[in-house]
Amino acid sequence: MTQYLDAALSAARAAGESLRKNFQQPLRINSAEAHDIKLEIDVQTQELIADLLLSEFPQHALYGEEGIVGDQSATYQWVVDPIDGTVNYYYGIPHFCISIALRRDKEVIVGVIYDPMRDEMWSGLKGAAPTLNGKSFRVSTRTALSEAVLSVGLSKTGHTISAALPVLQDMVKRARKCRLLGSAALDMAYVACGRFDAYIEQSISLWDVAAGTLLVETAGGKIEMQPRTDMKDKYSIIASNGVIELGSDL
Repeated sequence: MTQYLDAALSAARAAGESLRKNFQQPLRINSAEAHDIKLEIDVQTQELIADLLLSEFPQHALYGEEGIVGDQSATYQWVVDPIDGTVNYYYGIPHFCISIALRRDKEVIVGVIYDPMRDEMWSGLKGAAPTLNGKSFRVSTRTALSEAVLSVGLSKTGHTISAALPVLQDMVKRARKCRLLGSAALDMAYVACGRFDAYIEQSISLWDVAAGTLLVETAGGKIEMQPRTDMKDKYSIIASNGVIELGSDL
């Protein structure tokens, strides 16, 4: 699987270089919603990643935030978020990343998350210890919520925001600190390497978390991820160090 990981790393770095070059430059908006923005550079970055990966592996498919390429029933499927944290990127907040995962028969076997502004590259292979810039890492060992730092995501619809607010209110009172940083993939990476103890989200897309699920699990953490029955292609997720006591009502 190292050939797949090497390809993902190269694609992430190429995308990161482009995003750094265009950061805080004039950006064209393709669409704007109440809680989200879609940029032309989102599309361009996914096209760059798709070209790099599928030119090397033409029998593979790609499933991304900006569209799909190839036969989605193929054995190998790349799952890509070209800019996770687009609103941050647009507003000049240097907290965003590229997320690239590879699934084989729906199982994630490669995961890469790259923060181009901090030059931090998380990478993992199924069955192997993950690394951050070449150094292995593990999830945190904190068990007490009162000592924990965690992220509670606020999704993009009124319904899911309303559902998430009570969770956030509860965790703000019980945890040491809650953070809402605007990038689900980086939240997952932070759980994996022990910066966060947990990440909770009511509604998220596969491309936001596919790479992160592999990183958290191979770092010793736990993923609880369920498809939402009321929203197509959306999931609820709890990513944690596996020992933190979050409560049974989430």
